[in-house]
This record gives sequence, C-alpha cells and structure tokens, in this order.
Amino acid sequence: MNAVLTSLPPYVVLAAAAFLVLALPRRAGHAAAALATLFTFVQAVLLGDGGTGAHVATQLFGFDVVLFNVDQFSLLMGVVVGFLATAAVLYAYGTEAPTWVTAFALVYVSSTLGTIYAGDWLTLIFFWELMAVTSTLLVWQYGGAAVRAGYRYALFHGIGGTFLLGAVAVHGASMLGSVPAAEIFLFSATTGIHASATLLAAIGIGVNCGFIFLHTWLPDTYPRPHVAASVFLSVFTTKTAAYVMYRAFPEGGMWLAYLGGFMAVYGAFFALLQYDPRRLLSYHIQAQLGYMLAGFGLATLAGNSGDFAVVGGFAHLFNNVLYKSLLFMTVGVVIYRTGVEDIREMGGLWREMPVTFLVYVVGAASITAVPGFNGFISKGMVIDSAHKVHEYVLLLDSGLLWWLLILGGVGTFMSFIKLGYYMFFHGSASLSPKDATPFQTAGMVLAGGACVFFGVFYYQLIELMPFTDIILSEDVYFKPYSTKHLTESGALLVSGFVGFFALKRPLGWLAHRMPDADSATYPAVFYLARGTVWGVTELWGAVDRAVMRTVAAVEWTAMNPREALGRAGVDVEIRAGIGRSVLLLTLAAGVALFVFVLA
Repeated sequence: MNAVLTSLPPYVVLAAAAFLVLALPRRAGHAAAALATLFTFVQAVLLGDGGTGAHVATQLFGFDVVLFNVDQFSLLMGVVVGFLATAAVLYAYGTEAPTWVTAFALVYVSSTLGTIYAGDWLTLIFFWELMAVTSTLLVWQYGGAAVRAGYRYALFHGIGGTFLLGAVAVHGASMLGSVPAAEIFLFSATTGIHASATLLAAIGIGVNCGFIFLHTWLPDTYPRPHVAASVFLSVFTTKTAAYVMYRAFPEGGMWLAYLGGFMAVYGAFFALLQYDPRRLLSYHIQAQLGYMLAGFGLATLAGNSGDFAVVGGFAHLFNNVLYKSLLFMTVGVVIYRTGVEDIREMGGLWREMPVTFLVYVVGAASITAVPGFNGFISKGMVIDSAHKVHEYVLLLDSGLLWWLLILGGVGTFMSFIKLGYYMFFHGSASLSPKDATPFQTAGMVLAGGACVFFGVFYYQLIELMPFTDIILSEDVYFKPYSTKHLTESGALLVSGFVGFFALKRPLGWLAHRMPDADSATYPAVFYLARGTVWGVTELWGAVDRAVMRTVAAVEWTAMNPREALGRAGVDVEIRAGIGRSVLLLTLAAGVALFVFVLA
C-alpha cells in the first residue's frame, strides 16, 4: 500500500476512471468515478502523515522532471480537490448529467491534479495546457450557446498558456549557469520563476486567475454548460491558477496584493448587477481570488507576518473550493428543478425547496464570512495581514488595501442577500418544483458540512496549512473569535444588509447601463479579426491579380513581339530584328530548361 501511495500519481487513476465511466453502465461508472476521486483524497491525507517528499522523477529531453511532487502545498491542494471532486461526482449523478459530462470532468480533474503535483515547470506547463483543453471539452459538451462561449474560453486560455510557456522558456534560459543544466526547471533548484520572466508569468497565470480585464471568460463561460459541469469548472481552473501564482512568486509582492484588493472590489461590484445566478457566482470567483492573491502578495511582509499572510491565502483557497462549489450546487438544483435562469422569475422557493435553501444559507454564510463558517476564518486572516501593510510599506500606507478588502466583503454580503432574496423570498412562489434529489443532497451536505466543520473547529484547518508552527506561535497566533474580529464582522454584515435594500433600485437601474469590459473587447476583437482576414485576403487577391496580369503581358509579348513593339511605336525594320532576337532567346531558354530537367 505504501508503494502505491508514493509512486502512483492520482491523475493516472482519475484518467482511467474516466474511461470506465464511458464503458460501464451509468450507475457503475459513477461509482468508479467516486472511488477514484476518493482515492485522491485518501492518498493526500495519508501522505500528509510523513509522506512529504514522495515523488516520481525522470528525465525529458535531457532535463530533470518530477511527475509526482509531494510537499505541504501540493498535499493541501490534493486533499481539497479529492474531497470536492467526490462530492461533485455524487452531485453529477443526482443531476442526471450525461456520462460524457462526468467523463470529461474526470479528465479535467486529472489534468488539474497533474498541475498541482508537478515538481518542475515543464511538467506543470504540460498539464496546464491539458487542463485548458479538457475544460473546454467539458464546456462544449453541452452544445448550444456553450459552444461559442467555449470557443472564446479556449482562445483566452490558449493565449494565457502561450504567455506562461514563454515565461518557462525565459526562466530556463536565465537559470543556465547558476544551476546544473538538467535542473533548470525544477522547483527545488530555484525560488519561484526567474525575475526576467515575471511579466510573462503574471499575464499567463493571470488569465486563469481572472485578473481585471483578463477575467471576462469567467462570467461568459460558467453559466453556459450543464449545471453539474459548472460545479467542476467553478473551482479547479481558478484555484489551481492561484496555487501556481504562489509557485511562481513565493516571495509575494505588493503589486500582487493590491491587484488582489482591486479584484475583490471589481468582482463584487459586477456580481451585484447580475440576475443570472451562475453569472453572479462567476463574478464572485474573481472577487474571492482577490483575497487569495492579496494573501500571497503579502508574503513580502517581514518575518512571520509574511508567512501568516500566505497561510491566510491558502486557507481562503481551501475554503473557497468548498463554499463556491456548494453555491454552484444549490443554484444548479434550482435551475435543474425549475428550468429558470433569471432570479427575477423565481421567488418564494424556500417553502418548496427547504433543503436547498438551508444549504444555500450555509454557502452564503461561508462566502460572506459569517462567524461560525469557514470563510470567516480565512478571510479574517487575510484582512488581518492587510492591517500590517503600513508597518512595512511607505507607498499607499493609508490602509488602502485593507479598505479594498473590506469593500469587497460588503459587496459580497450584498450580492448574496440579493441572490437569496430573489431566489427564495421575492414575491410568492409561482413555481412548485421538487427539492434536491438524494445524490444532489449528498454532494451538497459533504461540501456544506466541511464549511461548518472548519468554521467551528478551525484548528483542523490551520493544521492542514503550511507554516503551521509559525501560525501557532505566540507572536502571530490568530484568535478569530476575538471581540475585535466579531465586531468587525458584525459591522460588515450590517453594512451589507442595509446597503442592499438601500441600493436595490439604483442597482437595478445600473444593471442595464453598466457594461463590463467584454462589451468593448469582444466586438473589438471580432471586428479586428474580421478586418484582418478581409485585409489579408484582399491584399493577397490584389497581389495575385497583379502577378497574373504581368505574366499574361509577358507571355503575350513573347508570342507577339512585333505587335507589342508596334504598339510601343518602334520602327518596322527594328521590330523585325528585335522579334527574331526575342524568338531566338525564347528558344534558347526553352532548350536550356529541357536540358536542365533531363540532367
């Protein structure tokens, strides 16, 4: 068993399970899928008890590569990915997702785990690109509007992957001479990405992280596919990107922290304007990633404060996988049962769907950082770290980052008051749908139970994190349920509640008049591409017509030299001499060409 744990990459098991899903009857195939994802979870848990360092290493093109790298960070990701994937498979079975959806989802999770457990940049970029391909297939499977959205999704991730590939190449070239040539791509041989590849890496990873203006694929794509597919999509690409961002920049940077702060506000603001529930949740993926990136960026703080911020970022990543998937599950149940995708056409469903309503409350309380739920713990850690910025940074030391994170939190609470109000309370129930199926309920209870567990028993969450000893040391020990934190949380929640009902009408007015960047970028790219194709085509046609006219003129002149010279006004006798010369030269050229071909 120990040999299996240390030498069998979990993504191999999941890839095999994907084929079983297609080959076996639906129930047996989904059982195999659940067992494969459960293996991923159990393996990561058991390896966490002293298995750090286990890996599968080999060589590729003369470079050392690590196909299964086990450390504190990859194990943390393996635990939450395996756990959530198991819940998502149960949910997919209960939602009557086609077997192709589950099969593509498993291959997608497999490529995600390949990225997570990569121990070098070559392995990582391979699985990173594979993750883009498999997730695109998962989107396309649904057909209809998902096809065009999936095409745009593929373009975004293809461009982002190209930037990251360029960063890897620059990193490798820059490392030559400082470490043995075979080791230039190993994570263990360097600290993060080389400084010369910073911009390329930031853009390439930033596409998947949903950087502002690189984020439009999120709300464009995730509302389109099957509701079960949205559960998988909502957590793996973006959270893996946040993880890779830390791998690239383990020492952080205030540029990353402030970018995260602005993402928190931007995503929450645009989420407030949405009436498509999955589109609203998609904007909150960007907002919640902002907190993670803020935590990773604050690794630049001196001493234990930087490590504390990193732990906050990873704790929020871990928690976000749980509550974000739970929210997509609850919204998916409502859509699955009602067939409605506009929250203004819902309302009054809390009586009809009490189980779904209760788990929605758990997910909403978690993402809005209500005390007693996991988001309260991790978001509090990141915000606490932002308090320390003025102690180390002179630029923007007025508390801007802290205010950005607080505003993002208020906007988040307003968003989920809005979503819950319209789905479950607004007006009287005009629909009478059934509640969640047993397997949908099982998937939601798994994710929701974890949200409550890690909110109450937060020691267990901290012990899963890296730098545990530092976090539990006396000088930075985190007391989430202190009077200060509870007061701050209460003020935030009251502000969000009052803010939504005070601004409900203006927000409705803005919803139709406040376009996102895609309203400009998508048409611009479309017309630029069409103009480029038209310009290249017309230029090629013009060149082709000019060449053909020239060839035709030369051919006619060679065949009719006297007439051509006559048109040019040359004397008759001169024309005769020139005509004979042209004919002789043409004959000589033909003979020479014939001899050349024979030779």
